[in-house]
Amino acid sequence: MAIWCPRLSVDRWRLSQGLEIGEGADADPTVLISDTAHGPRIEAANHAGYSAGARHGMMLADARALCPQIKSAAADPAGDFALLEKLALWAQRWGPWSALDPPDGLLVDITAAAHLFGGEVRLLGDVTAAFAKRRLAVRPAIAPTAGAAWALAHFGAHHAILDPHENAHRRLGDLPVAALRLDQDVLIVLNRLGLKHLGDLANIAAGAADRTEAAARDALHRRFRNRQSPSANPLIRLDQLLGRVPEPLLPVVPQQMPLVQRRLMEPLRHRSLLDQVLADLAKDMERVLEGRGEGARRLELGLWRVDGEVIVRRLELAAATREAAHITRLFSDRLENIDAGFGIETVRLRASWAEPLELSQADVEQSAERHGTSLAACIDRLSVRLGADAVRRPVPHASHLPERAQVWQAPLDPEPAPSQLSAQGAFEFHARPLKLLEKSEKIAVLYASPDGYPQRFRWRGKVHEVVRVEGPERIAPEWWRARSGTRLRDYYRIEDAEGRRYWIYRQGLAGDGRGALPDWFLQGLSA
Repeated sequence: MAIWCPRLSVDRWRLSQGLEIGEGADADPTVLISDTAHGPRIEAANHAGYSAGARHGMMLADARALCPQIKSAAADPAGDFALLEKLALWAQRWGPWSALDPPDGLLVDITAAAHLFGGEVRLLGDVTAAFAKRRLAVRPAIAPTAGAAWALAHFGAHHAILDPHENAHRRLGDLPVAALRLDQDVLIVLNRLGLKHLGDLANIAAGAADRTEAAARDALHRRFRNRQSPSANPLIRLDQLLGRVPEPLLPVVPQQMPLVQRRLMEPLRHRSLLDQVLADLAKDMERVLEGRGEGARRLELGLWRVDGEVIVRRLELAAATREAAHITRLFSDRLENIDAGFGIETVRLRASWAEPLELSQADVEQSAERHGTSLAACIDRLSVRLGADAVRRPVPHASHLPERAQVWQAPLDPEPAPSQLSAQGAFEFHARPLKLLEKSEKIAVLYASPDGYPQRFRWRGKVHEVVRVEGPERIAPEWWRARSGTRLRDYYRIEDAEGRRYWIYRQGLAGDGRGALPDWFLQGLSA
């Protein structure tokens, strides 16, 4: 069974505004837009917007040229997809499994399930009624294959049903070739070839005794034989629609979030009792996560008061964990200002984000975490006390310029993937100093010749004699970011008479045509 929601984006926007169909702002021509390089583009429109001439893919400026009164709202594809996922799980009431058909459709396997609803006709009626209660427009259809059901839902009659024993060629032959779920460029090619209906394409693909039709079939095979994607090959799509080749579908599997709770016999009003309940829930969560082989990255603690108010405290962790003591200690800081009112009767702990965490033998890091001294535990405690924005950590950045080789990010954000840093390792020809200055400081250097080694330099009012020099190491600017006149850098590792080591560089070369004499800067300090 294919379920198509032709106005999913608009219906979701209308429900978010609390409007019924044709009521209030929904009666005005309204479009949902997304920003592009050429300006706002229309993604969907309500009934009044379509009547005013707005269409999917049209630029907002063109639509307002037709109807200046058109209103616009931001489209939310991520929110639409999240709603579609929820509908897919909810649609499993009609079959054992369901699959997504983005951006606005579902596919439900109803094999041997239609009789539970009184037949296929009553099943389609139940689907329409259930979606109507959710105030969503829907067009369902039933067929032996997913492709045929999709074609009937989008281009067939309302509540269309294709019997397995019915002649599919005769029933589907009048549908347009767009019913094959093809890419737009493929549809343009088929229309130019005069193949506008499924019947035309099916006759050529099946072949005939006539030499002309056989030649046309061979030409069609040659044109699309190198296209392996089903959406780019009408022959594959046609075979899937007729059931000649299987069409794999990916079922939607509900993801159960680990959840533990306590329903209390007497309402709690004292902090000590709440801490005890929290510790018990943390131990329960530890057992649940250990059984699933996971660790929590985000936890939500819900407190239900007697008067019906719900208090929620959320916590994000720097690394996946299931240590009960660590979870209890972090949440205890979040419960300082809890107003229990007339008492708390239900406490619930849920892991809304969990990651795989294998069982392993206790090591130094796990031992430190139990005592609250590990790096992850330290980050968690600092974030809880100071706020996530007050704690930062450096991470590698793919750049050969020293000042851009690392960036600062929030401690709870994931580190860059190794593939994003592949270029970083290619630039590490030499060891870098242990400490880099926040900003390179200009120094005065005395040298024998413009291109010679530095012999003496003045930094922060003090003159340093250079006794050892290593270099130069030339680093070019980032040509894709810098201007054409940016000068090269020659880095030197030097040591003064007191044994202190520095990392300095000369910016530019004498006579390079990009400025006056080169300038010298100090950028790092070595041990």
